Amino acid sequence: MAGGSRKNGHGATPATHALDAAGVAYRTMGYRHDASAASYGLEAAEKLGVPPEAVFKTLMVSLGDRLAVAMVPVEAMLDLKKVASLLGVRKVSLADRAEAERRTGYVVGGISPLGQRHHSPAVMDASAEGLELIYVSGGRRGFEIELSPFDLIRLTEAQTGPIATYKNQHSG
Repeated sequence: MAGGSRKNGHGATPATHALDAAGVAYRTMGYRHDASAASYGLEAAEKLGVPPEAVFKTLMVSLGDRLAVAMVPVEAMLDLKKVASLLGVRKVSLADRAEAERRTGYVVGGISPLGQRHHSPAVMDASAEGLELIYVSGGRRGFEIELSPFDLIRLTEAQTGPIATYKNQHSG
């Protein structure tokens, strides 16, 4: 990835505006979203030809009185107990879809961890720290941003920890 931003003609979003304002190197990538896709994230990995472990989905979680951002690889599930532990709260649940959309300014399936309408605490699976590049939603379905995971961690002020669970992995 070259220094500076490259937009590849996919238009600006609040996420790309946030990256530009921070002076972060990134690249945007677009694809034709299939509304019948079972997983937005796995669809992105497949259509962009990038490893699914490098594509992170952005999930909004409820801490009871506020929301937080949780980022995990698209092939994983979010471990809510581990998120609660990392954030130092008793319980975490997935946020209501409408509340997530209101809070972020994005639609579900296109929620970016960057440029959200309101700042929220953020957590990211520690596997991101072993990657050279990471892919996250650019703010709409079919629009991804490629950037350094360390830039994403810094910009979202994310805490990192083992918050992902894989289907073939036993929780405990």
